[in-house]
Amino acid sequence: MSQSTFQKPAQLAAITSLLAGLDQRSAFYRAKYAGIDLRAIQSWEQFEQLPFTEKADLRDAYPLGLQAVPDEEVVRIHSSSGTTGTPVIIPYTRQDVEDWAEMFARCYVMAGITNTDRIQITPGYGLWTAGIGFQAGAERLGAMAVPMGPGNTDRQLQMMVDLKSTVLCATSSYALLLAEEIQRRGIRERMHLRKGVIGSERWGEEMRSRIARELGVELYDIYGLTEIYGPGIGISCEHACGMHYWDDFVYFEIIDQHTGKHVAEGELGELVITTLRKQGAPLIRYRTHDLTRFIPGPCACGSAFPRIDTIMGRTDDMVKVKGVVIFPALIDEVLHEVEGASSEFQIMIDHIEGHDVMTVFFETVAGTHREGVEAAVRQRCKTRIGLTVVPKAVAIGELPRSEKKTNRVFDNRY
Repeated sequence: MSQSTFQKPAQLAAITSLLAGLDQRSAFYRAKYAGIDLRAIQSWEQFEQLPFTEKADLRDAYPLGLQAVPDEEVVRIHSSSGTTGTPVIIPYTRQDVEDWAEMFARCYVMAGITNTDRIQITPGYGLWTAGIGFQAGAERLGAMAVPMGPGNTDRQLQMMVDLKSTVLCATSSYALLLAEEIQRRGIRERMHLRKGVIGSERWGEEMRSRIARELGVELYDIYGLTEIYGPGIGISCEHACGMHYWDDFVYFEIIDQHTGKHVAEGELGELVITTLRKQGAPLIRYRTHDLTRFIPGPCACGSAFPRIDTIMGRTDDMVKVKGVVIFPALIDEVLHEVEGASSEFQIMIDHIEGHDVMTVFFETVAGTHREGVEAAVRQRCKTRIGLTVVPKAVAIGELPRSEKKTNRVFDNRY
């Protein structure tokens, strides 16, 4: 099914221009598209016949097989962490770096951030794409960048107070850690924060509410991934109804993860991205494994840029327990509906005496009757998900905090 609502003539023109001669510029695509006349692709239907690009393809191209320009045009490389396999190396040209900064500056503007703000940047610097993208966008906007990087919470809070930082950029896990530490130290009244730009991992409404309340800020979801520039290709607006993405730089499709076909408008599926301007390492129909949906219709903020919903999870986060498909977002939604349950949780799956057992550890608000909350969580999981779980309530702060992404699922069956 064609997703015509989200297709524009200018995007098709950019795609056909990108494909023309791509097999000559890139050994990677010369091999991938062997036997396909890329210049003959002149319609959306023809484009949608091209095979997807997978993460495994990018790993197989290590170290610089994705490079599509001469060496002298590459000014920087970034890389995925490689924690689950061979790293993916993405080369950037000068234009790629400038385009990324432009998209990131748009994100700040969408969030109501101006050149009078002081932006404290806690994501990591180095091969990972995060920190330097936040900084480049701030500099393009003309705001003051405070490039802290991750960790050293004492120093983070000192700079936040002394420099009167107005914007916090962080993962949701680290934003929560900082919020809890600010409350513990009783220094909320010394803070000047007004905005939070949060990315890198899926976070639910309960966590969002806690961070916003404890920091006293408006929160914005920012989206991106290392293979596609990095964070900054999309962000939520003040109405918090999905994320606008920059469709003059990237083309989005949403597919059924099993069939590869487009889902109906508004249905949940896997996000597929094509870069429209990337020079150093263009990506064609790249499967992100992120689960989202298109949000049709105009946004109340007035932006003409289209929207996708908040990322619900990843296809590779999904696990099957007793025949039921589970991903962390479902548990997050259940906890949000149970009074007394807080935002932090972990899922532990074991195989005991021939049966799968799923234990959900979750934090509870102080003063809560834990047995009652456990019973409510057990009932909501049975009703909402169709699975009987073992709920284990703990006090706030007992589950681990992270400066990076938080691992929610531990599957001990294999």
